[in-house]
Amino acid sequence: MSYYRQSSVPKISPVNTVIIVINVLVFLYMMLTGNIRSTEYMYNHGASFWPAVIMNHEYYRLLTCAFIHFSFSHLFNNMLVLAFIGDNLERALGKVRYIIFYLACALGSSLVSVLWNMVTGSYAISGGASGAIFGVVGGLLLIIIKNRGRLEDISSVQLGLFAVFTIYHGLTSMGVDNAAHLGGFIIGAVLGLLLYRKKKRNVTYYA
Repeated sequence: MSYYRQSSVPKISPVNTVIIVINVLVFLYMMLTGNIRSTEYMYNHGASFWPAVIMNHEYYRLLTCAFIHFSFSHLFNNMLVLAFIGDNLERALGKVRYIIFYLACALGSSLVSVLWNMVTGSYAISGGASGAIFGVVGGLLLIIIKNRGRLEDISSVQLGLFAVFTIYHGLTSMGVDNAAHLGGFIIGAVLGLLLYRKKKRNVTYYA
């Protein structure tokens, strides 16, 4: 008796694609209707600012800030990373769990950033998908570890090195929301542990 193990063929990841499209469309709209380099303009369109969130109870900013970007390079770098790894995580979690995961990472990382800025007395206007994307990195890393160091074409070493270099770049650069990055990474790792269900491989037997 012999058996044939069916190889898994990567499928289109619609949720991750929609998230990327939304980010791009929001950026194009904001770029065409105002000055994305203006902190006042970005604030008026949903950027995060801790006094507005904590004192004015504008909690919607915790989510809206994750879909706005301050430059084309800011958008491009975030969406490039999300395009490469977000689809892997969506296939691992499933569509519904991935939506829950991504939005929770976006909200959670924004909240960590708000609380950190409040405690440290920083009055920065912030936005971007990087907090949620670091959540994707954290969740994917935990899932890869549970799958003995590899998931599809990504290994734990590759993803771990990417996370380390990106965090290092953030710590040594100006204007980077490291609190959102680290918060997103930790939240993503926890959610990845809670939401992931290891799938059984399809095996076809031949007599």
